[in-house]
Amino acid sequence: MNQTKPGSRVDRRRFLTLAGLAGAGAAAGVRPAAAAPPTPDPDIVNLPPWTQALGAGVNNHPYGIPSPFEKDVVRREVTWLTASSESSVSFTPLYALDGIITPNGLCFVRHHGGEAEIDPARHRFMIHGMVDTPLVFTMEDIKRMPGRTNRVYFLECAANSGMEWRGAQLNGCQYTHGMIHNVVYTGVPLRAFLDAAGVKPKGKWVLAEGADASAMTRSIPLEKAMDDCLVAWAMNGEALRPEQGYPLRLVVPGWEGNMWIKWLRRIEVGDEPWGQREETSKYTDLLADGRSRRFTFFMDAKSVVTSPSPQAPLHARGPNVVSGIAWSGRGTITRVDVSLDGGKNWTTARIEGPALPRAMTRFYLDFDWNGEELLLQSRAMDDTGYVQPTKAELRAVRGVNSIYHNNGIQTWLVRSNGEAENVEVS
Repeated sequence: MNQTKPGSRVDRRRFLTLAGLAGAGAAAGVRPAAAAPPTPDPDIVNLPPWTQALGAGVNNHPYGIPSPFEKDVVRREVTWLTASSESSVSFTPLYALDGIITPNGLCFVRHHGGEAEIDPARHRFMIHGMVDTPLVFTMEDIKRMPGRTNRVYFLECAANSGMEWRGAQLNGCQYTHGMIHNVVYTGVPLRAFLDAAGVKPKGKWVLAEGADASAMTRSIPLEKAMDDCLVAWAMNGEALRPEQGYPLRLVVPGWEGNMWIKWLRRIEVGDEPWGQREETSKYTDLLADGRSRRFTFFMDAKSVVTSPSPQAPLHARGPNVVSGIAWSGRGTITRVDVSLDGGKNWTTARIEGPALPRAMTRFYLDFDWNGEELLLQSRAMDDTGYVQPTKAELRAVRGVNSIYHNNGIQTWLVRSNGEAENVEVS
């Protein structure tokens, strides 16, 4: 910023003229030319309408809504992916977000039997099976439990990036990677409920079941249930949204999203897994030789550049910022590298903000763009030493038959006009 010496007089006409030149230069992607005609920027010299009349009152939107200029930043679905909207998915608009916390209204939604609307006064949560004392809790009982805690975790659907196993399919990180969100959960450790009921020595697994029309059900090892799972009723400081499991959901940090049972109604303790539909015919990994791998619980380290990307093109040459997210179900992201040339050269990105275990981590790379085409990639590493694989490395082990657990490196081709598309580097 230019500074005026004390006592000097600012020439307003000259300032406005230069401002107009700067605006014209930025729009053309070049530096201001001294010989260009002096055209003042009308957005500086003319009073806009919002400065000429009173605005809306403080309670115009009692809950609050985004600016109308952000009306396109919404969850979107791909209608041809599924046969019905009741058993479908809508995607988080990752390309338009920053930081690490996902706004509640933009968290992706995946249903298997439609959204259940539950009266919290009539909702009951049960602990039974191989326990000393079967217990039933009301929502009021749960909120009086000791040990309330707040934890930041990502939640990723096992099928996130699932359409990309055989090659680049969907254009935009919202559709290729948008089945993930990251929020602050408030709840009580599941261990507190299990301890209160008293797990019998033979109890090795728990079955979590939702109160939705599909009775979504998953088996979880007791060790995980007693370690870090939460019974949560709030996200980002407010009650769970109905589409996120209101009034109660199970939080299973770092493990695939279908295990985070929404509208949680019961936990049964048993001595072996139950073999429900979602852990036999669904959410298993079909390997190259035709065998199916069962119980792939962890979501391995993964990352994606969210901007630039197909829905967030570059607008100008010169200084720019690569922005993206990384996460690991096994621990904490310690490093993210970015390549501008399809993996030939890598530069370590800047991790900005908290890097928490099993939570989304934000990274940036500042760079100057000269208008050349880019093959943009990111590569995440976590504190276990795991390095995000290329898609070729992943397919060499897994084949292309699965739709789950695709954490391969994503490539965006950024063209000389700034537009980007989903491609693969062979």
